[in-house]
Amino acid sequence: MLREMPKKYWRNMPEASLVQPLIASARNRELEMIDRSVARQGLDNALDAERAIQPRSNLRASWEALFKEARGCTRCDLYKCGTQTVFGEGPLDASIMFVGEQPGDQEDLAGRPFVGPAGQLFDAALDKAGIDRTAVYVTNAVKHFKFVQRGKRRIHSKPDAGEIEACRWWQENERTLIRPPVTVALGATAARSLLGKVVTIGKVRGEPQQLADGGECWVTVHPSFLLRIPEEERRREERALFVRDLKRIKARAAELAS
Repeated sequence: MLREMPKKYWRNMPEASLVQPLIASARNRELEMIDRSVARQGLDNALDAERAIQPRSNLRASWEALFKEARGCTRCDLYKCGTQTVFGEGPLDASIMFVGEQPGDQEDLAGRPFVGPAGQLFDAALDKAGIDRTAVYVTNAVKHFKFVQRGKRRIHSKPDAGEIEACRWWQENERTLIRPPVTVALGATAARSLLGKVVTIGKVRGEPQQLADGGECWVTVHPSFLLRIPEEERRREERALFVRDLKRIKARAAELAS
């Protein structure tokens, strides 16, 4: 400010009344930012130490606490629609974490991710790619089922940007606990949640995207997309491409783990 305008002229500036309070509170704001940063770093360091010394005990308790907290989530209005929160499942030392869009009708009733028609196709593709589902962690970007009621049927409705952002907190905490070397975004909603921006699947598919924590994000289609393809020949081609993606992801996860 002194370089732009001598101090003697400050009293005539309408902003002048703000200068002293800002100066007086600057240190406190700085300390608050440091505290937040240290707290986050402290969590990361604690989890790293826990993995080195007691790789299973407190980590499991931390995940269970997160799971219980998610059961009562009201971060957006979708909790008013769905039957229950559908949280992730799988081993906490998984080298691959799959993130879908949101639970569907059957997932909402069962309380587990990927158990409906898309989940059955997903399981079949994993099997063809040589990936054991029980060895990977599976979750969704949005934890409640968003739908439109049509008679007795509940028709899937795509989550909006606000709902994705509100639920991103859960997905990020799942990743903080599990620290998977490879995270797979199944569809555009999952990619937006993980990467923090809108992406076109065709442009990023097959290429690793760097995440802020150092892990890799691979983007592919959601299994429900494969169910909606009407032409049999194209459906076979797209399913083959999906299995190809999974095989590449499996190889990359093994490479990073070695």
